[in-house]
Amino acid sequence: MEVLARADGLDVNEVPDGYVIYHIASDRVHYLNKTAAIVFELCNGSEANDIVARVGQMFSLDDETANEVIEACIQSLLKEGLVLYRSK
Repeated sequence: MEVLARADGLDVNEVPDGYVIYHIASDRVHYLNKTAAIVFELCNGSEANDIVARVGQMFSLDDETANEVIEACIQSLLKEGLVLYRSK
């Protein structure tokens, strides 16, 4: 089983509207809004479908919207190297 986890080498700083994350390996800075910050926080050994369900419930999203929007956020975090899949 694969779970999502935060990547190593991140300097995470909370700001009023989300997070500013410096990714040391890529020498890039990322700005996460509050919703993306919540998704990022849940990438702590959880499965993607659990994250989608939890965030969808937090924001009272229907299943279709939650799947589309939260999955897109997860894919963006993966693409930028901020989170990754790990075997559990």
